[in-house]
Amino acid sequence: MLLEHRVAVVIPCYRVERHVAAVIAGLPDWVDTVVAVDDASPDGTGAVLDGLAGQRVSVIHRARNGGVGAAMADGFRRALELGADIIVKVDGDGQMDTSRLADLVEPIATDAADYAKANRFLHTRELGQMPPARLIGNIALTFLTKLASGYWHVFDPQNGYLAIHAQYLRLLDLDRLATRRYFFENEMLIQLNVEQARVLDVPMPAQYGSEESSLRIGRVLTYFPPNLVRGFFWRLWQRHVMRDFSVVVPLYLIGSILFVFGFVFGLYVWVRALREGVPATTGTVMLSVLPFVVGVQMLLQGLLFEVLQSPRASQPPRRSPKARR
Repeated sequence: MLLEHRVAVVIPCYRVERHVAAVIAGLPDWVDTVVAVDDASPDGTGAVLDGLAGQRVSVIHRARNGGVGAAMADGFRRALELGADIIVKVDGDGQMDTSRLADLVEPIATDAADYAKANRFLHTRELGQMPPARLIGNIALTFLTKLASGYWHVFDPQNGYLAIHAQYLRLLDLDRLATRRYFFENEMLIQLNVEQARVLDVPMPAQYGSEESSLRIGRVLTYFPPNLVRGFFWRLWQRHVMRDFSVVVPLYLIGSILFVFGFVFGLYVWVRALREGVPATTGTVMLSVLPFVVGVQMLLQGLLFEVLQSPRASQPPRRSPKARR
């Protein structure tokens, strides 16, 4: 227990038989419950977890592999059943510095934030150890996730080292999260924005060892963009239409129509002028330029409203001694 809050750590486990025991052993003593989810791992991960099961460690064995989303949904449900006030996600591969766990938990326990996540990009020295492909993928996904989630102050959205208050976890659609294999962290941010949860970025260096990343450039390009687009429209509908009708949706809708019309019509006029060799009239040019410019301005205005309405933590996190256990 930390600051009178029961803390549970959920660990999704897949092919981590060499790392997970050390991860669990490195958790601070004030962690009340550890929920380890064996996501039908084909190696000896399940046997290792069974050997660690006990008073503090609860083990879940999934019959079928469902990815991190499904494993975390099961782990979240178990943590809530066990009465946790704050739930932390820690990967089982040893990449996360568990001695810094309090840096994520304290802002939530002191009501400074509802959701806290690590940000590796604030530690340039350790960031240099990140594989180039992973670095490029994370930078590209950061901007797209900002747009989809509405949290423009949040960076490093793919970072899975996170903590959430049980009150907000109960508001999330865990069944929807369970279907998000590699989209789990992004989906959480999208749903949290609908609930207007205060999200805090916590500086946290990453650790890289012999583990292998499942993030591939091909997967980034084919899997994430469609899900982010769907998440963007789902969030707009849920937050700015169903719950509290906002000017953001008309700005985006009308701005998009004007932008597309101006662009397409201008392209048509330009191609026709090239083919016929006759310059377009001033009125024809303005019929393209004016909607295009107004559309861009409306889209930027809608984006500005989104940035201003992004829920933020009320204060910076407290620094916790690394030796705290």
